[in-house]
Amino acid sequence: MSTVPDHILDSVAAGSYHAPHDVLGVHGEADGTWVIRARRPMASTVTAVTDTGAEIPLTHERGGVWEGVAIVRPDAYEIVATYDGAPDFRSDDPYRHLPTLGEVDQHLIREGRHEELWNVLGAHVRHYSGVAGVSFAVWAPNARAVRVMGDFNSWDGSAHAMRTLGSSGVWELFIPGLHAGTSYKYEILTKHGDWIQKADPMAQWAEVPPATASVVTESTYEWGDDEWITQRGQQSPVDKPMSTYELHLGSWRPGLGYRDAADQLVDYLTEIGYTHVEFLPLSEHPFGGSWGYQVSGYYAPTSRFGTPDDLRYLIDRLHQAGFGVIMDWVPGHFPKDAFALARFDGEALYEHPDPRRGEHKDWGTLIFDYGRNEVRNFLVANALYWFEEFHVDGLRVDAVASMLYLDYSREDGEWEPNIYGGRENLEAIRFLQEVNATAYKRYPGIAMIAEESTSYPGVTAPTSAGGLGFGFKWNMGWMNDSLEYIKRDPMYRSHHEGELSFSFVYAFSEHFILPISHDEVVHGKGALIARMPGDHWQKLANVRAFLAYMWGHPGKQLLFMGQDFGQLSEWSEGRALDWWILDQPPHRQLLDFVAALNRVYKEQAPLWSRDSDGSAFRRLGAPHWNTNVIAFSRVDHHGNAVVIVCNFSGEPINDYPLELPERGEWKELLNSDAQQYGGSGVGNFGSVYADDNGIATMVLPPLGVLWLGHSA
Repeated sequence: MSTVPDHILDSVAAGSYHAPHDVLGVHGEADGTWVIRARRPMASTVTAVTDTGAEIPLTHERGGVWEGVAIVRPDAYEIVATYDGAPDFRSDDPYRHLPTLGEVDQHLIREGRHEELWNVLGAHVRHYSGVAGVSFAVWAPNARAVRVMGDFNSWDGSAHAMRTLGSSGVWELFIPGLHAGTSYKYEILTKHGDWIQKADPMAQWAEVPPATASVVTESTYEWGDDEWITQRGQQSPVDKPMSTYELHLGSWRPGLGYRDAADQLVDYLTEIGYTHVEFLPLSEHPFGGSWGYQVSGYYAPTSRFGTPDDLRYLIDRLHQAGFGVIMDWVPGHFPKDAFALARFDGEALYEHPDPRRGEHKDWGTLIFDYGRNEVRNFLVANALYWFEEFHVDGLRVDAVASMLYLDYSREDGEWEPNIYGGRENLEAIRFLQEVNATAYKRYPGIAMIAEESTSYPGVTAPTSAGGLGFGFKWNMGWMNDSLEYIKRDPMYRSHHEGELSFSFVYAFSEHFILPISHDEVVHGKGALIARMPGDHWQKLANVRAFLAYMWGHPGKQLLFMGQDFGQLSEWSEGRALDWWILDQPPHRQLLDFVAALNRVYKEQAPLWSRDSDGSAFRRLGAPHWNTNVIAFSRVDHHGNAVVIVCNFSGEPINDYPLELPERGEWKELLNSDAQQYGGSGVGNFGSVYADDNGIATMVLPPLGVLWLGHSA
């Protein structure tokens, strides 16, 4: 007769007991013997076979729970069950194993300070004294019971109930015999008595959508980018060239996986001369139409393009070829899909419980509870995970403004002020400061990049000075103003010169990136070239002039795929870029021009070495100011200068006098109107000369930009 009360045995039999290890497995008795219990419903006989070969018969007690007595505590044993008409079933006992999380891990989780959370939560292939299997651990503090279901138990988790680890809110189970490739989910018994099925928030791989199960994975990848990582740690990207190619992998060249894309992407970046590639989110997401911005698996690279090791291969190849890798990261919101994070254990857990702080009505998504230790830890560790496990060089943090302000996209009465009565989300601000400070501490030379569209002060100021601690901020003001200007008919641009020059007022207040991103070529905005005025030749000339101005402007550069060769149609994630258009010479010439931009940009340190230093910038225009002409100079740390002269009118300007920083010869480093790029060929025969007063008289091409470098 079992000493365990019937109601507990019934709960264990149902797989709904919160502490199954307290009943199942091996336990000492008061008389010095050891009792072994196992759950084997429908079995005819059950026997425990120890590692010494001893056989201990078990008798059925209640509801499929069997029990037997051993005189000596077995160090290890297996359970052999017979079923009518079926072969014996022999398996190690999950309930004889100790917890896979220690007290220190649990303490750090409670405190929200576990910087390698992915190593203790989630599913991991482990080996214990010759026993191989998979450990499962999940944070679900409101659950009454949690169990693991998967392809290994016919998606019935009643045989694999997890144990609670107390106040940490973590549930844990080691299942011997499982391996990488196992599909699984968690079954969670809520406070209200409902069983719900959830993918693992910490899963490092998932089934290919629309399937939603998590998948056990084990990396065997051996990195070959040690030299890249070492050099990265010795440099700051703020004082290095950064010309970024923004890429949506699924529509770049459809059908390519991570490995297939590696060589083609390296070849393209090499040909055009970019320094970095930035991937739209590669974390797992259920809806492809979200472009990856509604994430369901924060620790799982999307399986649409292959395995996690396939992604490691792609990043490794890029590093070995000399290209930095940036990935979009979305800690600002998550989707409401029932299989994922929303009401994970039946209650608001990852999301803030107050809908005034926990829901984005515009996007139909939920907002993280940044003030909760475990949630903040989940996100901070996730950023570190991509740096540690995938060697990314930067994270571009999406929609930072939506995180900073409690009234973001809300009417009066739809938001609650902070404790001081203000609109700032203090918890989100502290989270951003923590993730930035921690990332830079652990991974020198990386870049944390904010997509932040407001005038919030100190986005790239250090956290020690009260700033948010980002390395860069997208310059959304520059982007809006410059696109508004460039779409105007050249006849009227002289009245709107301030739309281009205003950015010079604040260009040095932050470390800026100038983005012409995916957001600017969708939702009816059209492709970049389609926004230009004039006939097709003029549109191409405007694009060249705009990009030359952009590459010369203080700040780093980012350009979305397809814009570098003048794709005519608006981008759609559902189809490939219009690569065929490169068969038309004017578009091939535009791509050649972008390659020239990148080449000269990297060669000329004044264009990148002091982007955030106002003393390295000078507006030019004397002695003959012209509101169609934007001219300025950039200087590097050694005093070398480059001058950018932009004529945004539709006509050439002859005999234009301009005061340059030094007397002597200034060579044309680049002319956007050169015939080799499809221009009209107006220029200065390769150079201009500044007299003793520094005045050079030059010809400015129509819709053209000149880059001039002083000849020593």
